[in-house]
Amino acid sequence: MFSRVLIANRGEVAVRVIRALHELGVEAVAVYSTADSDSLHVRLADRAVCIGLPPASASYLRIPSLIAAATTTGCQAVHPGWGFVAESPAFVQACVENDLVFVGPSADTMARMGDKAVAKTEVARAGVPLVPGTERAGTPGEVRSAAEELGYPVLLKATAGGGGRGMRLIQTPEELETAFGSASAEAEAAFGDGGLYLEKAVVPARHVEVQVLADGYGGVLTLGERECSIQRRHQKLIEESPSPALSPPVREEMEAAAERACHAIDYRNAGTFEFVLARDGSFYFIELNARLQVEHPVTELVTGVDLVREQLRIAAGEPLESTGRAERRGHAVEVRINAEDPARDFAPAPGRIERLRPPLGPGVRFDTHVEQGTVVSPYYDSLLGKVIVWDADRPSAIARCIRALRELDIQGIPTTRDFAIDVLRSEEFASGRYSTSYLSEHTTGRAGALTLS
Repeated sequence: MFSRVLIANRGEVAVRVIRALHELGVEAVAVYSTADSDSLHVRLADRAVCIGLPPASASYLRIPSLIAAATTTGCQAVHPGWGFVAESPAFVQACVENDLVFVGPSADTMARMGDKAVAKTEVARAGVPLVPGTERAGTPGEVRSAAEELGYPVLLKATAGGGGRGMRLIQTPEELETAFGSASAEAEAAFGDGGLYLEKAVVPARHVEVQVLADGYGGVLTLGERECSIQRRHQKLIEESPSPALSPPVREEMEAAAERACHAIDYRNAGTFEFVLARDGSFYFIELNARLQVEHPVTELVTGVDLVREQLRIAAGEPLESTGRAERRGHAVEVRINAEDPARDFAPAPGRIERLRPPLGPGVRFDTHVEQGTVVSPYYDSLLGKVIVWDADRPSAIARCIRALRELDIQGIPTTRDFAIDVLRSEEFASGRYSTSYLSEHTTGRAGALTLS
C-alpha cells in the first residue's frame, strides 16, 4: 500500500477519499484553491497545497499544478475523485510520466472509453447490446438523415463528457437544427469538443448502471445495479439499489454484460457501466464512467464493500479478494442535497450556511464537506452532501430516508431537501413505476412543485 496519496479534487469527494486513506494508515495530501482555504478537506488532510485562484481553470483543472503538488510533497499516487481531471487521459499520462500511480484506469483505456462512439464499438464486440444510432454526426444534415432512418424521437449526445451536457431530446424534424447548434455549443464549452452523435430515444426508459471492480490480474467483481432514473435535466437526483425494475434474470444478464466488457477492453479499477432499460426488459449500453461515481455509497451499503479502499488496493497492485458477483443485502437509497432554489427553477444558491444539523440514527449516512458557517462558493458544483440510508427492504428504506431528510436541517441558503421529500412521498416513486421522464412530467411551473396524485 502507498504511504502518501494526493487527492486531486475538493469538496465531498475529497473528504470521502481522505477518510479512506486514514483508515488504511496512509497520509493524505489535499489541494485547494484560494476560495477553499478553510474547507473541511483541507483541514482533514495531513498536508495541503494551494494550487491557484478560485476558477477551476486556474486551479483544479491545471495539470502542471496538480502534478507539482504531488511530486513536491512526495506522494506515490493520485486519487482523482470525480469531475475536474478524473476522466482526463492527459492527466493520467502526466501522472505516469512523473512516476505517480493514478488511482483509476490507464490513459489509453480512459481515452477510448471517453469517446462514446469508440466505447460503443468496443463493448459491442463483447456482445453488449447497443441503442441503435450513429458513431458521429458532423452536420445537421447528417443528423437529419440518421434521424429519419432511426425514427423520432432521437437523442443528440456529446461524444465527450457527461452529466447531461450537450444532450438534447428531439421529438420532431423541426427541432433538429436548433437542437444541434445548442448541443454542440454546450459540449464545446463544457468539454472542449463539440462533437455529437445520435441515438434512438428509448421512451419510456429507466437509467440503470452496474458497478464493477477490476484488478490487474483478470479478476472482475460486479456489485449489482443502481437505479438512477430520477433525474432533472439528465442529472441524477435520487438513486437506489437494487432497482425495482429488474427481474433476477435481467439483472444477471446486465451484470454478465458488464463483466464481459471489462475483459474485452482490459479495464482496471472501479468503473460504472450505464444502461438504458426499456419497458420490456431489454437493455442497451450507454457509456462507461471510468471513475468513482457520486452515488457509489448506495452500492457500499448493500454490498458492504468500501469502493474507495478497493480502488486504492487495486492501484497498489493487490488482487481482488473475490470475483464474480458480490453478495447483497437489503435496500439503499441516496438523495443528493444541492444548494439550489426550486422556487427559481433550481438556480444555484451560493451563500453562508447558518445552521447545519445532520441526520443520525440506524442505517443513516450523511456524506458532506460542509459545516455550520461554511460559505458555499459560486465557482463549483452545487452538491452540499448526500443522505444515504439502508434498511431490510425498499418500503422501509424509503420511510427511513424520508425520516432522515426531515431531520436534516440546513439554514441560510435554499436547498433541494423538501423537493426530494416530495418525490419520495409520491405514489409513483413508492410503486417503483417511474422512468427518466418522471420529474419533467410531474413538476409544474418554475417553483418545481410536484403534482402528486
